Parts: sequence; structure tokens; C-alpha cells
Amino acid sequence: MRSHLLNGLTAEHYRRSVTEGVERVAAKLATTDRPFTGVTADALAPVVDAIDLDRPLGDTAAVLDELEDVYLRDAVYFHHPRYLAHLNCPVVIPAVLAEAVLCAVNSSLDTWDQSAGGTLIERKLIDWTAARIGLGPAADGVFTSGGTQSNLQALLLAREEAKADSLARLRIFTSEAGHFSVRKSATLLGLGPDAVVALPVDRDQRMQTVALARELERCASEGLVPMAVVATAGTTDFGSIDPLPEIAALCAQYGVWMHVDAAYGCGLLASLKHRDRIEGIEHADSVTVDYHKSFFQPVSSSAVLVRDAATLRHATYHAEYLNPRRMVHERIPNQVDKSLQTTRRFDALKLWMTLRTMGADGIGQLFDEVCDLAREGWRLLAADPRYDVVVEPSLSTLVFRYIPADVTDPAEIDRANLYARKALFASGDAVVAGTKVAGRHYLKFTLLNPETRTADIAAVLDLIAGHAEQYLGESLDRAS
Repeated sequence: MRSHLLNGLTAEHYRRSVTEGVERVAAKLATTDRPFTGVTADALAPVVDAIDLDRPLGDTAAVLDELEDVYLRDAVYFHHPRYLAHLNCPVVIPAVLAEAVLCAVNSSLDTWDQSAGGTLIERKLIDWTAARIGLGPAADGVFTSGGTQSNLQALLLAREEAKADSLARLRIFTSEAGHFSVRKSATLLGLGPDAVVALPVDRDQRMQTVALARELERCASEGLVPMAVVATAGTTDFGSIDPLPEIAALCAQYGVWMHVDAAYGCGLLASLKHRDRIEGIEHADSVTVDYHKSFFQPVSSSAVLVRDAATLRHATYHAEYLNPRRMVHERIPNQVDKSLQTTRRFDALKLWMTLRTMGADGIGQLFDEVCDLAREGWRLLAADPRYDVVVEPSLSTLVFRYIPADVTDPAEIDRANLYARKALFASGDAVVAGTKVAGRHYLKFTLLNPETRTADIAAVLDLIAGHAEQYLGESLDRAS
């Protein structure tokens, strides 16, 4: 069994195995003609269940053959131009190469004596990101597993900085279009069910600052403690960007921690054309960024940044066997002192290799392309009488609804849109997402692939209309 351990004696075995795996994936990418096969859970589950994990195949080539049947054949491929659903991006090659390196070396980014140069690379990237945001010379941060963890850590710091004598008095303000992780974080942080105040949005799905001002004033008059305002730079449903300068001014007026969830919109930090859309982010006390959304990085690659490095002390615990307190005085850089995680992958290497290969402008150009594509898609939808489109895109998301000419029942239109999405997924021809707007079912394109063209959008709109019309025709037949 030692022949499977990666070391100097097995380097050649490692090279052959990884090369074979890479060749299989490369062949799959080159020949995939649609984003999904349409396989159902009922069809695939028995194939997986039939595998006896206590009877190993003993050979990686045989395992790769088996993997074709249980995963590779039916995977959802985000690189395909007609994958238009969630916030999943195609990934850049330098980052994939970095994955191979970091997995093989297997550094753990909790302490210096487990990572050395990896620690310094992560710190350099945090400084680079903080400078792009404009947080100032005292800024710091740490890589995380994703936006949910980044938001949790930011709100933990905000809770501690609020210094409330009772958790029940704390309030968090976010918009109705904010991410669910804000409410989840409040629960994990021991706050009451009323702790999160969801503020109304305007017609562009942006937080209404008039409502925020009113709620902050009410908070003060009722003896409550405004713990944090969570502004969103790129909502999941709409890609909308809250009015950051106005929110920053209110946070300064009331002495409230300002957190910006820029998990989606962080790509604008590298944008060559649209950077001004997130002006005001530099006033934040903390910021969430997800490089695995708009920096075209593999999952996972996220970070939480803070204006004042001293606030990270609220996540610091010392263990004699790992990071004893004396190491702080010896100036030994242990990233675990800043992180909610202990053992942690060297995910920063992916962004490092990307920047050193493509540069920030290369990333920004790709993100600008999808933002411009969304604008073209919006024009298509706005001119198409079959569809109602909700808002002009701020980033690369389009939310719309098929509206048949001869059907007026909103519930029946809901069912037609739900059916169209399900039928499209089952066909494998394209993958789109869905959401609700004012209680009604809508469809959603999240455009993160620069290889997607306007023609792809038009073709998918025709497919959706065809499926919806089929449902409505069958529904009419059943009714008669």
C-alpha cells in the first residue's frame, strides 16, 4: 500500500497517474457539447449505490474508468457557454495548475511551521486586495472557504466591536435582496430571531437608504444597538449594488460597523471599465470577496478583509501545541491567529498564479466581457414581447419571466416558467436558474462565461419559450 503514498520514491507513479487524469478531463472538456446530460437522481443513484467501497479496484486507471460512469459523464459543466444558472464561473488554467501544486505539497495555512512561503503569499494577496478596495494601511484579512464564512467572520467581529451588554439588543441591517448567510450568521452568533432587519429595496433592487436611516433612528430611540449594516455589492438574485456612499455616510453618522458583501461584485476591483460601480466600498469596516465567482478561480477561494487589523483579535485563540502566545512576541506569522478555521488549504496559490500569469487587467477584462454581455442580453429581453425583464443589470445577472400572449392567470404563468426551467434542465441543452419576484416565479441568467455569446442567450430564450408553450398547450388539452 505504500506505493500509493506520494513521496520521492513514488514521484514517477504520481506523474503518470495525474497525467492520465488530466488527459481524461481534457478530453471530456474538448468533447462536451452541452452543459448537462439531463440524468436524474433516480437514474444515477443506483449506479453509485452499486459500488462496494470495501472492494478497491487497486488501479487508478480502473478508478478513472469507473469515475466516467458515476461523475464525469453526468457532471454539470460550468465551462459550457449555455450554463447560465448560478454563480459558477469557468476557471482559468493558471489556477487549475495551482490546484495541482497545492494538493500535492498539501501545505496547511494555519501556522508558519506548516506553510512558510505559503503564509507570505497569502498575506501579500490580502494586502493587494485591501489596496484594491482602498481600506488603508491598517487593513488585514484572511482567506476563507467562501462568502458564507467570510460574512460570518465579519459579523462576529462586528458583534464584538459593538460591546453590547445584551445580545438581544443587537440589530443587523441588510436589504431584502441580501444573502441568506446574514440571517444564518446571526443565528450562529447567538442573536435573537429579530436581530436581522430586512430593509426594502427600490425598483433597481438596491437598499433604500431612507428606510435604513429611519431604522437606525428607531434603533437609537428604542435603546437598541445597531451592530452592523450589511451592504451588498452584487446580490445573488439581481447582481444589484447597494448605494455604498450613502450607506457609508449613515454608518459614520450612527457609529455602525459597515460590512460590504462583495462576494459577487468583487470582480469590479479588477475591472478596466466599470470600477466606479462600487465606489464607496473603501469606507467599509469589512468586505467579503469571492475570487471563485468573478475572478474565475476554482472553488474554494474567498477572503474577508477588515479596515483595522486589530479587530481580527476577536477570532484569536492560542494553543500551546500550535500557536502559543509567545509566537506573537517572536513575530512568527501564524494565520490561524486570524481565522475561524485551523487546518486550511493553500487556496491563495490559485489567485497568486493567476495574477502572476494573466495580471489583474486580464481578470478584469474577462469580467468586463460578461458585464457587457449582460447588457446585450437585457436589450434582447427588453425587445422580446414574450418576456418581462425585471431590472437593467448592474453586473452580469438577468431576471426575467416568460409571458404568453393569451394567458392572464399569474399562477398559470408561474407554472409555465417552472416547467420550462425543469424541462430545459432535463434536456441538458442549457441550465438556467430561478427565483421569486413579488411572489411570482421568474427565471434567471447568471452570465459568468466570456465564451457565451448573444446568440447563445437568444437560442436559450427560444428553448424556454418552446418548453413553456408546450406546457400551456398540454394544460389547455387537459382542461378541455
